[in-house]
Amino acid sequence: MTPRGWAVLTLAGLTVALLVAVALLVPWHRPPALRADQLAALRDLPAEQVARARAFRGALRPGGWAALAVGLLVALAVGLTPLGGRLVELVARPFGGHWVAQAVLGGLAVLLVADLLTLPFAAWRQTVLTRYGLSTQGWGGWTADLLRSYAVSAVIGALALLGFYTVVRLAPRWWWAFGAAGAAGLVVLLSFVLPVLVEPVFNRFTPMEQGPLRTELTALAARDGVPVRDVLVADASRRTRAVNAYVSGLGPTRRVVVYDTLLREATPAEVTSVVAHELGHAKDRDVWTGTLTGALGAALGVVVLYLLGSAGPLLRLAGVDSIAEPRAFPLLLALVTVAGLVTAPAQALVSRRVEARADAHALALTGDPATFEAMQRRLAGVNLADPDPPRWEYLYSASHPSTVERMAAARAYARETGR
Repeated sequence: MTPRGWAVLTLAGLTVALLVAVALLVPWHRPPALRADQLAALRDLPAEQVARARAFRGALRPGGWAALAVGLLVALAVGLTPLGGRLVELVARPFGGHWVAQAVLGGLAVLLVADLLTLPFAAWRQTVLTRYGLSTQGWGGWTADLLRSYAVSAVIGALALLGFYTVVRLAPRWWWAFGAAGAAGLVVLLSFVLPVLVEPVFNRFTPMEQGPLRTELTALAARDGVPVRDVLVADASRRTRAVNAYVSGLGPTRRVVVYDTLLREATPAEVTSVVAHELGHAKDRDVWTGTLTGALGAALGVVVLYLLGSAGPLLRLAGVDSIAEPRAFPLLLALVTVAGLVTAPAQALVSRRVEARADAHALALTGDPATFEAMQRRLAGVNLADPDPPRWEYLYSASHPSTVERMAAARAYARETGR
């Protein structure tokens, strides 16, 4: 069998594995959140809060969608024309056009061009966040964060590009197989490494101070049977007023992180409700699920890129002879960009189901639907979240159930349990 034949067979196997993993690990049955309860919850929210949140989201929306459109157009312009290949060659020319320079410097240059052309929309977003009082950063801090983000992305991108094109040169006929394995391995590695090495680049994390709240959270985790390395506080207030908490890491790097803004804005009972939600992610091994499905998806993507990128019409449009040469990286970027936009609704759906299960876990663990609902009102108010966003936008990109859905789920739980 030819390498292409093996690639098709591998594609089929990875597709089946991904579908099975998603079917078995994603909670497709969601807690009840009746629309009547959602509308009642919406009426209970202060009208001025809802109006301000919708105005804020309306101000963000044009820039957000424009950034997606410009990003897509840039990716198509450099990937489906010879322009991208010429840029790679130009950047590598001072280094004799060596393949390493083309792969690493040329690839990073293509990514940087895409970032710079969408930078005005990022600045627009920061302006809106500042105008509505959600951002506490000045332009100096915003720029510093942006440069740190570029630096982290450049390091990870350079290593990935060098590794990928090294494999291509060592195994020109079977690079897709080694590349798929490498992409899956990188996803797993980053799940361990990001919390320890990358997150501290942007925030300072300190253990939650001793006191009743820490004691309560530690006891909550013990009662839930969830081993957590630590409960940390992130100094998010230096850049935002938004409140949040999350769980990250695997095994020895797993930790629950609480924003310092959450500790300032919420009552101890509400913080406990949020952490109970995060313990739900740990209890149900959602990070493991995300890592597994992400690894399978990454491997599948490499094989798809090999099969699609080998098509003659695409290669001719890009002005390259092979998808495996560094000059073809812009074509790979174009294909990845399109794939990301196409699969976004499916990824959002999976995320919403996982988050809804964590909400149900929090309700069952605390047995306090009133506090859960109060916390959702506070989250929406402080974060300026549209409590009932437009349906089309919700289906395409919402990673969490809406505020009114979460409040409705709490009300359904209260009726079922008599609480």
